[in-house]
Amino acid sequence: MSTYENDMIVLNIVPVSFPKGSPMHLTCLTLFVPIIFLMSLATLDADDFERAPIHYSKATPNNAVTELQNRLTAGEVKLDYHPERGYLDSLLKTLEISPKSQSLVYSKTSLQIARIRPRTPRAIFFNDELYVGYCQLGDVMEISVADPELGTVFYTLEQSETDHPQFVRQTDNCLICHSSSRTDNVPGHLIRSLFVNAGGQPMFSAGSYVVDQTTAWEKRWGGWYVTGTHGKTKHLGNLIIRDRSVPRPVDNSKGQNVTTLDDFFRTEHYPTPHSDLVALTVLAHQVKGHNLITRANFTTRQALHYQETLNEELGEDPDHQWESTTRRIRSATEDLLEYLLCSEEAPQLSPISGTSGFAEEFSTRGPTDRQGRSLYQLDLQTRLLKYPCSYLIYTDSFVKLPTPVLTRLGQRMNAVLSEKETDEKWDHLSTDDCRAIREILVATRKQLPKPFIQPFLSENEDQLR
Repeated sequence: MSTYENDMIVLNIVPVSFPKGSPMHLTCLTLFVPIIFLMSLATLDADDFERAPIHYSKATPNNAVTELQNRLTAGEVKLDYHPERGYLDSLLKTLEISPKSQSLVYSKTSLQIARIRPRTPRAIFFNDELYVGYCQLGDVMEISVADPELGTVFYTLEQSETDHPQFVRQTDNCLICHSSSRTDNVPGHLIRSLFVNAGGQPMFSAGSYVVDQTTAWEKRWGGWYVTGTHGKTKHLGNLIIRDRSVPRPVDNSKGQNVTTLDDFFRTEHYPTPHSDLVALTVLAHQVKGHNLITRANFTTRQALHYQETLNEELGEDPDHQWESTTRRIRSATEDLLEYLLCSEEAPQLSPISGTSGFAEEFSTRGPTDRQGRSLYQLDLQTRLLKYPCSYLIYTDSFVKLPTPVLTRLGQRMNAVLSEKETDEKWDHLSTDDCRAIREILVATRKQLPKPFIQPFLSENEDQLR
């Protein structure tokens, strides 16, 4: 029977024992197992990752930041202190993050809001797995990393000179904003586009947008500086609202195709004078990608954990596979697959170009095939990537995904790229795109996890001989 308590259904189940395999035993399984599993799903919320098997806040991270901390403690590496920018320059060099990735945001929407305004924007620097946030005269630098086991893990580094710099892990403060529906209910990254006044305050009443590769261009980059050319493609970058309310329609003509920020603030206080449009576009792509990788990771581990618990409680074989487990893994996998293959990427009306040289530098990263093709190569004419398959598949977060996810992803991606799928969500992939991506994946197979790449290898044995 069930009762209602505080708007939640509470099942009062009286333990009854029936011989395993008997009709009554099978009937009970049919009736109650779906209920039990649905109850476990119903309890999944934004902090479900704090429970088994993730234990986000209590678990010990193992990532590029913890590795650097160990090297600092052992005296194998040293961070140099800059009189104005503190440890920023040295940290970027040590973590192999290019200054050309600099992206500047002037909305007061992060930890050190008192330091941020249009005259002193916050700078974000990134590579494939790491993000560093810097504020002028800030007390700390903010660092986040895509941890293969825990998703996004947050740290701060004090901006005061010391012989023993320490990265301090942050949980509660950061998770207030960085674990919600906007981050797919996992600890993740978030890019917001807002209307901002002259003091840097977001004008929330005018609306806001979460930015990823599917976000329409005209809704992107509110509260961000943007340097680069983009023709007829429009955005909300470089816009500062001087009135008490946002004028409608919004006129941001002066913020378009801006190539220098000297009229906005003193750029010499930053490592570069740029907030490169191409860097921003890559940033928007990979932030959501990381979140979906984490979601696929967590969902699979949670589903397998619940399945193990059910099998133990019901006396089933430990290897017994529940259909509900399969469905959950398939759902998370499909969302990730669509994003990795750039489904529903927002149309780009004109070619785009940055100002910092980020595009040229980025395109040289990553493994290539014999023709010199790489998933890091950029298009920038009508879309972001020349070959629309995300380079994130080479990151540790992807490579170390649970085997069921990787196996399913490999099978599904191989089917899509073999053009066996006719769904309209794959219409953006031409026959040439599919062939090129498949060939690049096979050629760079050593950098990819075996469960993922195996379906491609099985169909290309002649090519591999």
